[in-house]
Amino acid sequence: MYDFERIIDRRNTRSYKWDQNEKLFGNKDILPLWVADMDFESPPAVKEAILRRVEAGVYGYSIASESYKQAIVNWFGRRHDWAIQPEWITDSPGIVTSLSFSVELFTQPGDEVILQSPVYYPFYDVIKMNDRKVAKNPLILRNGRYEMDYAHLESLMQGGAKLLLLCNPHNPGGTVWKREELQQLGELCLRYGVTVISDEIHCDLTLPGHKHIPFASLSEELANITVTTLAATKTFNLPGLQTSFIVSRNPELQGKFERKLKALSLHMSSYFAPEAVEAAYNEGETWLDELRQHIAGNAEYAISYLAEHLPAVKVMRPEATYLLWLDCRALGLDAAGLKNLMYREAEVAFNEGSVFGAEGEGHLRINLACPRSVLTEALLRFSRAAASYAE
Repeated sequence: MYDFERIIDRRNTRSYKWDQNEKLFGNKDILPLWVADMDFESPPAVKEAILRRVEAGVYGYSIASESYKQAIVNWFGRRHDWAIQPEWITDSPGIVTSLSFSVELFTQPGDEVILQSPVYYPFYDVIKMNDRKVAKNPLILRNGRYEMDYAHLESLMQGGAKLLLLCNPHNPGGTVWKREELQQLGELCLRYGVTVISDEIHCDLTLPGHKHIPFASLSEELANITVTTLAATKTFNLPGLQTSFIVSRNPELQGKFERKLKALSLHMSSYFAPEAVEAAYNEGETWLDELRQHIAGNAEYAISYLAEHLPAVKVMRPEATYLLWLDCRALGLDAAGLKNLMYREAEVAFNEGSVFGAEGEGHLRINLACPRSVLTEALLRFSRAAASYAE
């Protein structure tokens, strides 16, 4: 029903992804498959909702309606078996904003904050730029999948770390944490009094055979120590609307968050975003299910293509997200070498892995949310250019 193979020319549209090739990579002909937005139109209902707001013609101060929050409640009940209440929801300008506020609000300067590396690079920024220290709990690669190192994690908690930034599902690896994995994590957090900020922006993008478990849904005890950061933006390709929300049943955690938003005058509702989000959650389900099939197909294609044409590169099979994590260490290139290979020789832009932490060195992250023809061209360029390094 929806055409995810149609090429949409995003050049000269003020696109963060497509209009910075010369500036970021020194090459205007780069094929960009890096930053995590999609090259697809959002669901038709979203476009219609925004157009209705445009046609109103008066773009005044706005509020998030009860129907907006109810759409969120219904979505997470329907898609994730998570019963949340409208009063637990607080809007925020973005996921990284929520992460940064949480670090500032729930720790003191100099405190250690736990993250599980390699991980989405703003996790490092929100810790360091708030004058806190990164307490790194490296993930373990076992049987082609990341797992948590609970013994090491416990030692960090014993050492005094009281805040954990959880990436669920994991970015860049695409791991969907299993119920028993999250329960074991939760037991440690309860034992040592650790607050959890769970970034679940990729929760709707699970691939066939995998189910997302919201961390706060595991028990009332865990819900009371958790702030979950969420958005419709990754799911429905809305990042330019600058909208997200947190969910917390703990009024103390939520209250601190809301006070900070008001102190910075970030508590007002966007004029366009709530209408778009409500339409997406109420009417975008079929679109999302077809998108997930397209992403799963692209993932399988990329895995097969690289296995045939560049077997030295090992691919982590994703369980969620539209991102593909490649282990390119067999090519023998450092970060600068991988960038030269991509930007100069292959004329593609993937994410270079060291930005996700030292554990990501020698890796690349590919955005699969594009038409198959674009992905094919990118893989062809990269494989041809990398072939000599793989010999």
